[in-house]
Amino acid sequence: MKPLKVALLGCGVVGSQVIRLLHEQADDLAARVGAPLELAGVAVRRLGRKRDIDVDPALLTTDAEALVTRDDIDIVIEVIGGIEPARSLILAALSRGKSVVTANKALLAEDGSTLHEAARTGNGDLYFEASVAGAIPLLRPLRESLAGDRVKRVLGIVNGTTNYILDKMDSTGASFTDALEEAQTLGYAEADPTADVEGFDAAAKAAILAGLAFHSRVRADEVHREGITEITATDVASAKAMGYVIKLLAICARSDDGRSFGVRVHPAMIPRSHPLAGVREAYNAVFVEAESAGQLMFYGKGAGGAPTASAVLGDLVAVGRNRLAGTRGPEESTYADLAVHPMGETVTRCHVALDVADKPGVLAQVAELFAKHDVSIQTVRQEGRGDDAQLVIVTHRATDAALSATMAGLRELDIVRAVASVMRVEGDEQG
Repeated sequence: MKPLKVALLGCGVVGSQVIRLLHEQADDLAARVGAPLELAGVAVRRLGRKRDIDVDPALLTTDAEALVTRDDIDIVIEVIGGIEPARSLILAALSRGKSVVTANKALLAEDGSTLHEAARTGNGDLYFEASVAGAIPLLRPLRESLAGDRVKRVLGIVNGTTNYILDKMDSTGASFTDALEEAQTLGYAEADPTADVEGFDAAAKAAILAGLAFHSRVRADEVHREGITEITATDVASAKAMGYVIKLLAICARSDDGRSFGVRVHPAMIPRSHPLAGVREAYNAVFVEAESAGQLMFYGKGAGGAPTASAVLGDLVAVGRNRLAGTRGPEESTYADLAVHPMGETVTRCHVALDVADKPGVLAQVAELFAKHDVSIQTVRQEGRGDDAQLVIVTHRATDAALSATMAGLRELDIVRAVASVMRVEGDEQG
């Protein structure tokens, strides 16, 4: 049967593994698709660069646009990342009726609607399983397997770098700086780790997850984002003493009335009894809660060349089958068009540590301020004496706006020397 010709954009960590799998599994892939998959060209930045895999030099080109617009190309795989030139290249391919498989979470979160529209008008497929959680089959279950259900909540760890750092801080008592340096040494973190540790990577993934879960368009700038750079060894030790562990979570939750949803990424304390608490090192795990299906958990390697390439190849097989059958996969589903409610309206709980003056009446003044903003206190305890006196408070559920107003008021009290830390609490439904 006539081969389906594939153009690959990028030959880095993921791209090289895609090439390896295409070669090693050629016969199996052909049987699964119904036709051979032929690598027809690989776009790279520099031709003479040493690569992780041997590639026929005749396939290499620095003219990515010429490659994706060739008449004989059927499918384009994009693994170069970033916004440009990836967006222009993907749009050029889709506008010419080619199908696209991409791992580009940042682009999908920023301008996914444009890509989906181009796929629709060009009559091609746009598949992106590899954009979130690496090898973990997560997006296709949301988009297809749960299409007949109503998703209420998505909660998970979607960034392996931050999970590795927080895990090392918890298990060894390391500082954030030391744990980050270890992650960089092992290749889990980039030389510039900003996208990971400040939550940008997780926010892009959260936007994609929320869009699929709630059938609405979500942009990365609509996601409330906080990173982990302010987490200290003291915070981690305090959480540990209370039976909690700190994780950077992506949380997408439908409102009680079903008319809106929240999307947020921030560090949070979760009970050690919670399944996410046991997700170690650079692994990812995501909970999906649906009305009929109940709670589902997806766990596995969330990054790396081979795991991500596995997801790319899965999409490639699906796209190839569609092209042979003359059909297309599911289009973007945005019929619900729900609003993203602001973080201030999100209901959550907080763990608050206050450095306070050690004298009578301190607790009464603090409790009065919490009550003023309609924030109920669940537990409170005092630690230390004199200059080391500290109040540790865990609240009941309240809006984030009320909690923020309470924290601002605490900073103005003479008896409060400092708000030592504020950490949201998740995963404890009894709170």
